Amino acid sequence: MPQGDYIELHQKRNGYRFDHFERKRKRDAREVHERSSKAQKSIGLKGKLLAKKNYAEKALMKKTIAMHEESSKRRKTDDDVADGALPPYLLDRETTTRAKILSNTIKQKRKEKAGKWEVPLPKVRPVAEDEMFKVVRTGKRKTKQWKRMITKATFVGPGFTRKPPKYERFIRPSGLRFTKAHVTHPELKCTFNLEIIGIKKNPNGPMYTSLGVITKGTIIEVNVSELGLVTPAGKVVWGKYAQVTNNPENDGCINAVLLV
Repeated sequence: MPQGDYIELHQKRNGYRFDHFERKRKRDAREVHERSSKAQKSIGLKGKLLAKKNYAEKALMKKTIAMHEESSKRRKTDDDVADGALPPYLLDRETTTRAKILSNTIKQKRKEKAGKWEVPLPKVRPVAEDEMFKVVRTGKRKTKQWKRMITKATFVGPGFTRKPPKYERFIRPSGLRFTKAHVTHPELKCTFNLEIIGIKKNPNGPMYTSLGVITKGTIIEVNVSELGLVTPAGKVVWGKYAQVTNNPENDGCINAVLLV
């Protein structure tokens, strides 16, 4: 993985080679034939996987095109003033137009309410309970096994205090508690060290969400006030969602991508 944009920097300083765009055009034209040839030759499990991938791409493309196509079902016919007074229920009907942007916003809000976002990692590996929890034996003869120690990274609020050991069911080790995350803005191509406000959703289940467990694919809320982001109305955005893209318990830090 390259650790810098040295190719782009070289292109900015020295320009492209004289036949760069012609070669790129030919490469793009060849790619279609290469994909077709690969699809025809692939058999068995590889063929199935390739067909599934191609179908997913095609379905996504169709969905995107359908979303961007402006609907023309309800349109205002003319701007003529009607003779006489109109009943109230007809006043609205005459002047309706389908605002595509508004309907898209409503759809997006519905998705967010249902807990579905357009995320960088749509599918993640499920984490089993044996991997997530370690059984802690308690009591005089170590016979009781009702306590569980969480082996993954966790987040607890600033005013968090542990329960007395007698009543504590889940132990969250202080060495695995995180308060900050490295969040990358996909459009700015910059990474910021931001404070975590809370855990919105863990893909493994609501129990892990309530415990504040952070695994790969978890949606976290981060404080973006220092980035200076504003809404179309001009209000400063305080918190935004981001998806965790690494395994924090292995790396010792949380890397995430901002959902914009």
